[in-house]
Amino acid sequence: MDTLCLTGGQVLHPDGRVRAGDVVVDRDDGTILAVGTDEDGGDAAVGSVDSVTGDIDVAAAVDDATEVLDATNGLVIPGLVNAHTHVSMTLLRGYADDKPLDAWLREDIWPVEAALTDDDIAVGAELGVLEMIRSGTTAFADMYFAMDRVAAVVERAGVRARLGRGVVTVTKSDAEAAADVDESLSFATSFDGAADGRIRTAFMPHSLTTVDESHLREGIEQATAAGVPVHLHANETRDEVDPIVDERGERPLAYADSVGALGSDAFVAHCVHVDDSEIGLLAETDTAAVHCPASNMKLASGMAPVQRLHEAGVTVALGTDGAASNNDLDLFDEMRDAAMVGKLAAGDASAVPAEAVVEMATAAGADALGLPGGRIAPGAAADLAVVDLGAAHLTPVHDPVSQLVYAARGSDVRHTVCDGQVLMRDREVLTLDAESIRERAAAAAADLVDRAAAGE
Repeated sequence: MDTLCLTGGQVLHPDGRVRAGDVVVDRDDGTILAVGTDEDGGDAAVGSVDSVTGDIDVAAAVDDATEVLDATNGLVIPGLVNAHTHVSMTLLRGYADDKPLDAWLREDIWPVEAALTDDDIAVGAELGVLEMIRSGTTAFADMYFAMDRVAAVVERAGVRARLGRGVVTVTKSDAEAAADVDESLSFATSFDGAADGRIRTAFMPHSLTTVDESHLREGIEQATAAGVPVHLHANETRDEVDPIVDERGERPLAYADSVGALGSDAFVAHCVHVDDSEIGLLAETDTAAVHCPASNMKLASGMAPVQRLHEAGVTVALGTDGAASNNDLDLFDEMRDAAMVGKLAAGDASAVPAEAVVEMATAAGADALGLPGGRIAPGAAADLAVVDLGAAHLTPVHDPVSQLVYAARGSDVRHTVCDGQVLMRDREVLTLDAESIRERAAAAAADLVDRAAAGE
């Protein structure tokens, strides 16, 4: 058997406890075989696997492992899940800052995006995926354009993703809008299951205010018939809420539900300005919400009521949004922001505690996207990261979970594993050429801005 073992560290278990132990991975099928523990000075426990394989002795498995990753002085955690981003927008990091969302989009982002080429999107995706691997993220959801190029990056890099081509119909003719919907649906049906199953897809209309009702209904109906999930932005700003309330006499998520956009396989980004009725609707329909605190703060969009969402039983995941509005894809930063702003929004220092935030970035993210991973347990997907706890800013370690949320950084990640394969070992990314990507991305970004300024 081809096995990978992560040894010598502590392990974050699904119940939130941290215990010393080793993790044994079957690299052939990308799953966790066993998780050993060494509690109270006892021997490493035997991890139970399926009846075909039988029980295994963790200590013996470590001795016989094909490859070993040293987790000494580290914490083995589930690979992080970035549940909402626009990964190729790494090329626009720092391009337009300190403006509200509507002006930022219309005056800066949409004009420069009009000059994007497929090659730009590909190298932007490479840069973003490189950044995510280096900060322990093993899965992400992405809404953008030229998604076949993004899919190729995902396949080569070895990560997981839920991908969808964004649909925007405002300002377009009926024929252009219909073509936009068709292209998104075509990508979703053609690429689902690509990269040996690591790529799943979704139909991704941009938002309830940027896609007209007829095309929104038609696209969602076709997606639902094809078994394709739906993902969109919702209630990000008051400018996305008030027009719907004024024109339709109903809240945005009630409108979303009426067109079929909510459901157990659907997930919506932001949910900043939701009222109690909408929180109840998310819970009732089992629709996941993706919290993007850094982007919401930077664009002054507001503070999502995460504690109320949790209390209502809504699955809340965590996303960075794009690097143009964040300005990074580091989920450790996002965890800290989520915990901090969650307390402010609730007016309660005990709200959105560290353990809840870690779950948002791991198990809840995987559940929201319908992807494997997010938990370290026998039979679970072997999507893992090792956080080095030896740095000065992580000393002392009174509570490892607290350290993950309030003190750790993406640069503290030592190893990253996805689907049983080592993507980064001792800070060296093995599946992508980091230096080449940085050089090509910097050149592409400069050329893109020049083209946009020239109106090309």
